[in-house]
Amino acid sequence: MTFILGLTGGIATGKSTVANYLAEQGIPVVDADVGAREVVKPHSEGLRRIVEAFGEEILLEDGSLNRKRLGELVFSQEEKRHILNSIVHVLIREWIQTKTKLLTEEGIPLIVWDIPLLYETNYQIDCDLVMVVYVPKELQIQRLMNRDKLTLEQAEDRIHTQMPIEEKRIKANILINNSGSIEDTYLQLDSWLKENASLLE
Repeated sequence: MTFILGLTGGIATGKSTVANYLAEQGIPVVDADVGAREVVKPHSEGLRRIVEAFGEEILLEDGSLNRKRLGELVFSQEEKRHILNSIVHVLIREWIQTKTKLLTEEGIPLIVWDIPLLYETNYQIDCDLVMVVYVPKELQIQRLMNRDKLTLEQAEDRIHTQMPIEEKRIKANILINNSGSIEDTYLQLDSWLKENASLLE
C-alpha cells in the first residue's frame, strides 16, 4: 500500500528545501508547481481554456503563456483569480493523480505530494499525513522581502493570498520548524524518516 505524505507550508517558509532533501533520499516527489506548468504548455487543453477566459493578450509571441501578464490580470482581481483557479486546479489534480498512479503501479512505498496550496485546495483528504514547513510570520515576511526584493506591503499582500501559516501549523500532522539553520531542518527530517523507516520498505 502506497503512503501519501502531503508537503506544504507558506510562501518563503522553506518547503522547496524540504522537498529537495526528501527527493535526495530517494523518495519520489510529485510537485504541483511542475504540474501547473505542464498543464498550460503550448497546445494544451489548459492553455486553450485560459485563452478562452482571458483572451490572447496573455500569450507570448511563440504561443506560450505570458505568466507575468496573466499574473498582473488576476493578482489584484479576486473574481479573475477564481476563474483561473477553477480552470487550472482541476487539471493539476488530474496530473497529480496520474503521476501518483504510475508510481503506485511501480510499487513505490512512499510518495510526497509537494503542494503549496494543499489545505486551500483540500488535498489533505487524500493524504495519509501532512507535513507543514513552518516559520513564524515575521520571519516569513522578512525572508520573502529578502528573497524577492519586495517592500513590506508587497510581501504581506502575497502572504495574505494563502492560508495563514499559523493555521497550517495547527492543522499539521508533522511540523518541520525551519526557523533555524538548514542543518537543523535536515536533522528534523532525518529523525522523522528514521522513526518511520517502515514506510520506505
